[in-house]
Amino acid sequence: MEKYDLCVIGAGPAGYAAAMRAIDFGKRVVLIEKQKVGGAGLYKGALSSKTLWELSQKVKAVNESIVSVGRKKLEVTWEEINKTVNEAIFDRKFQYSCHIKLLEAESMNKTFKYERGLGSFVDNHVIEISKENGKKKQIYAENTIIAIGSKPRLLQGVDVDEKIIMTSDGIHEIDDFPKSLVIVGAGVIGCEFATIFSNFGKTKVHLIDRADKVLPFEDDDISGMIENNLAKNGVIVHHRANLERLEKKDGEVEYELSYPDGRREVIRVEKALLSVGRVINSDSLEMEKAGVSMSKRGVHIGDDDTQTNVPNIYACGDASGHIALYNIAELEGRHAVERMFDGKKAPLSYDNVSTIMFLQPEVASVGMNEKQCIEKNIDVKVVKIDYSCIARAIAMRKTEGFFKIIVTNDKEMKILGMRAIGEHASSAIQAVALLMKMDKGIEELAEMIYPHPSIIEGIQECVRMLLNKSIFKSSVFKDKLKCYSCVDGVCTPLQRL
Repeated sequence: MEKYDLCVIGAGPAGYAAAMRAIDFGKRVVLIEKQKVGGAGLYKGALSSKTLWELSQKVKAVNESIVSVGRKKLEVTWEEINKTVNEAIFDRKFQYSCHIKLLEAESMNKTFKYERGLGSFVDNHVIEISKENGKKKQIYAENTIIAIGSKPRLLQGVDVDEKIIMTSDGIHEIDDFPKSLVIVGAGVIGCEFATIFSNFGKTKVHLIDRADKVLPFEDDDISGMIENNLAKNGVIVHHRANLERLEKKDGEVEYELSYPDGRREVIRVEKALLSVGRVINSDSLEMEKAGVSMSKRGVHIGDDDTQTNVPNIYACGDASGHIALYNIAELEGRHAVERMFDGKKAPLSYDNVSTIMFLQPEVASVGMNEKQCIEKNIDVKVVKIDYSCIARAIAMRKTEGFFKIIVTNDKEMKILGMRAIGEHASSAIQAVALLMKMDKGIEELAEMIYPHPSIIEGIQECVRMLLNKSIFKSSVFKDKLKCYSCVDGVCTPLQRL
């Protein structure tokens, strides 16, 4: 029986990162994957959907420009769009494949081995690998990382065929733009797909939202701007709507909604997309044979800083159920390996996670938002600058958006969080994220020399406002610059020159 220091089950972002980190420690590693290296994030998730978003943004921008001067809209086909998406997937897939083959050749399978097959537990040290040809083999591993990823959550009573009623698995396999599409779920992914298809201008999009507003976890100024832009794109948002039924009829989709006031409506569209979360791929893992327990809610694997109740078995990525993001999965995989082989004791922190939402416009965030601070009764100072006051945004003619920075309401003014919405938003938050990790105040941001013109100059002007030494005065540009404190849930403008 082959013996390894580490067996990683699943070659998505968590599993792949874990395997590569273990190689750094000179450990003998086997990486098991039942389908494709890279996981759903590569083929039916982050890379594919974000490539779609980038293309939709370009098409929208071009059409807005040429229509304004009386020219006809640019017409693109789904075949053309899909060709570009597949090229992006191939580029990344090729990198992974070449990397694995060269690693195996370099080590002559002594340090690293890749096994294509389904991994399942025999006990807490023995893993069985079932191959597509029906053959099976067993290996021994001192440690194991479960990085099995997830699959789309389904709704009871809804017949998902991935042709007419789809999840994120099926939406990437369509052969043309649907004439109309209903999206169930107004969270991040639902809003992203609503943005993508409405940007292309070929699909009438309906969005079912059980809450009063889209992105209910975000501050009103963020969700309000996103919802206004969805409406400008022609998206119909059904607020406070309860889905009574969704079914196929005559090759299309019919759905019925009910509302708190007793109203009901029945609507027919061409296709439907379910965007209601994901569940882990644990069906064939046979964790019970290894003694691994699920979480209290029974929907994820229970873990303590990536370690399960079985000391030599760890869970990372979607399997652990913390934050289902590509970058977090990689971080967890690396952290688990460092705990095993480097004695790392400092627990993994999820406090200052940087995220991006691919909407219209893009939204980037780190740390807490204003709403969370108020809910936790944390006294804060808040500063905002509109994109129309940033030279680079003016030059790009992309002045929709703002930066918002939240700091402690004291002399130290340590940064608690930041929200950026607008062009290049995702590139603007890293300096703030670093200062948060270092537990620093805002003086460093105020005194840095920034490239000009750049979007990140807006960050400098934000913190200058907090320090009462800004170039533009918030007392003059009250509609563009805001600086206020929130104490006991009551927000009051700060007195500034």
